[in-house]
Amino acid sequence: MNIENLLKIIEIEKDEFEDLHITRFYSSFVVISKGKVIKVTNPDMGYCPLAHYLYDGIRKIKESDSELLKNTIKEAIEEKIDKFGHFTEKRELIRNDIAVPYGASEILMYAMNKKIIDAAVVVCDGAGTVIVNKPEIVQGIGARMNGLFLTSPIKTTINKLKKANCSVVFPDAEINQIEGVIRASKFGYKNIAVTVNGYLEDDLSKLKEIERNLNISVTSLIVCTTGIDEERIKEINEYADIVWSCASQEIREMTGKKAILQISTGIPVFVLTKKGLNLVAGYSSDEQLIRELNSGKQYLISGKCEGTKIGMGNFNACFK
Repeated sequence: MNIENLLKIIEIEKDEFEDLHITRFYSSFVVISKGKVIKVTNPDMGYCPLAHYLYDGIRKIKESDSELLKNTIKEAIEEKIDKFGHFTEKRELIRNDIAVPYGASEILMYAMNKKIIDAAVVVCDGAGTVIVNKPEIVQGIGARMNGLFLTSPIKTTINKLKKANCSVVFPDAEINQIEGVIRASKFGYKNIAVTVNGYLEDDLSKLKEIERNLNISVTSLIVCTTGIDEERIKEINEYADIVWSCASQEIREMTGKKAILQISTGIPVFVLTKKGLNLVAGYSSDEQLIRELNSGKQYLISGKCEGTKIGMGNFNACFK
């Protein structure tokens, strides 16, 4: 889906707002302006594994009570605004601890600490596409962030990122991860990871073209996959390196079959390539084991399986 179609669906006129941000939580699109949640669309699913993991209140809501669920979604985003400054000039940008056991920003933070990558192209509310070379900033941006679809520039956030030696790719806070990778290459980065919103229409094949043409390594992490269609999943399966299943049963079924490694059974993360293995190896206590996995077989890392003990981040898990 592109942004123009999304704005029509949620009935928002972009030009009417000086400050506008759109995120997604529990399948609902949430619209924020000037630090306030102004709209929550109806959720189209009854269960979100990440929301149930993070929020006690959501676990107690009956699936049929959509209005209560919408209000709880609103409160969850307001909590992010109040606690972490999301969508405001008080945005938290530095963090070193793990917020989600197998989150994208956590894996990127460890990979950057271990020099597996030298830059990450990520998205930050108030700044859009950002090139980051500090692990604590990667985690600060992404630790408690949901999928971001649209954002407006917030001068304080942009200035903080620039002072931290990050590059804000577009002054108007545009989100364009493909261009972000090209820009990172121009800055001299050779081993680049990039997060891509699976729900949007980024042409993943272009990342492979850029990689070949510019002689760099690009590892793609596909997030926010809830609700995507089969054609998009086929594209992801062909071109992506690591995929978060979110609440998508289709990702679990279609992508899971192609994965070399599945991390977690609750919210599976699927590693599809050797480059993906190289990145997640930095998050494990046995990097060599992960890097040398046979790409013709399938493996599982989970806290709920029997097998070889392995550390992932600061968690204990089993490998089989």
